[in-house]
Amino acid sequence: MKEIRQRVAAFCDRFGLRVPILQSPMAGACPPELAIAVAAAGGMGAGGMVQDDAPRIAAWVGRFRSGSSGAFQLNIWVPGPADEDGDRIEAAREFLGRFGPPGDPGGGSPPMFHAQCEAMLAARPTAISSIMGLFDPDYVRRLHAHGIAWFACATTLDEALAAQEAGADAIVAQGMEAGGHRGSFDQDAAEQIQVGLIALLPRFADHLDVPVVAAGGIADGRGMAAALALGASAVQVGTALLRCPETGVTEQWAAALDGLAPEATVTTRAYTGRLARAAPTSYLTAWAEPGAPRPAPYPDQRRLVNEWRRGDANGVDKTNHWAGQNAALAAEQPAGAVVGRMWQDASALLA
Repeated sequence: MKEIRQRVAAFCDRFGLRVPILQSPMAGACPPELAIAVAAAGGMGAGGMVQDDAPRIAAWVGRFRSGSSGAFQLNIWVPGPADEDGDRIEAAREFLGRFGPPGDPGGGSPPMFHAQCEAMLAARPTAISSIMGLFDPDYVRRLHAHGIAWFACATTLDEALAAQEAGADAIVAQGMEAGGHRGSFDQDAAEQIQVGLIALLPRFADHLDVPVVAAGGIADGRGMAAALALGASAVQVGTALLRCPETGVTEQWAAALDGLAPEATVTTRAYTGRLARAAPTSYLTAWAEPGAPRPAPYPDQRRLVNEWRRGDANGVDKTNHWAGQNAALAAEQPAGAVVGRMWQDASALLA
């Protein structure tokens, strides 16, 4: 137990935390108010920036800093190879037509990755985190030159070792239990990577030299204590915070989490084109029916879904109902209370 306490204390001291709990950077469900509450409780707040351009990134950081001087991370997806498949896009468009007419296709281009990276660097957060790949060496060098840590998400030891070699300061070990998008570097093979956190953590801890942050299926002190005992220096939680008032998810999404059994969650590409874990809905079930097409590639599937959301379609989920396998443990309580109770209960178990 002394070794666990020393490991956790070293991580907290390095990144300015009182408790070793990181908020998951859940794009679309991580307003600054949630990050402020987590930081006030001693943890690390977070913002998921994949959908935000430079001005919106700056505005998010400004709102956070107006309410907190605590630690926070900004997160971005690393772009993968382009997967342009006109037949899949057309098949997905035709399938979406069963739900009703689409709306305005929307204008403008999605945010540019380079501009997002520059905006995050200019914001000077505690850490910038990556998912689905690695930052290029020059960007890592610039992060470190400005005193910004790089947290890299990995789902296999090979990914984790590659991130460590590339200069990551910590590895976020994402078990398959996690809600939201799978962090696999090879998104085409994401369905085949089904490693649970209990198996992943000791493998990472035994082979890595940098700290490991546990993510996936952790929603109370029991899960946190287990993760720390298995070699993690901290935990990252997302689904556990989704029903907190600061998160502001829709009533339908929050209701879908209430009592949701672990085996009831589903993995799907129907929201964005990339694999993610969510609560089941009639919309997602339709995409799993015999004869349903494969969703369009990312980002085309997300663009199509947003087009139908802007229309009069009946049955297309208005928000992505992300949910980890721990959803039933998510409580309707302030985020600070959730973070405080989790650490208090974990500390008692590890005493």
